Amino acid sequence: MSNTMRANKSRRNNRRSHHALTAQTMSTDEKGNVHMRHRASLDSGTYRGKSIIKKA
Repeated sequence: MSNTMRANKSRRNNRRSHHALTAQTMSTDEKGNVHMRHRASLDSGTYRGKSIIKKA
């Protein structure tokens, strides 16, 4: 192994620059329930204003 193959700090940090976690984007439906985007609201059973999960 030669020194030319050694990864320096700059390359290592550039590779790791894309490893950061981002917070999930949350949405609020018409009834005020908070849910993840493009997912059905489990509290109200609705998705895009339509009832898709039958609630007792």
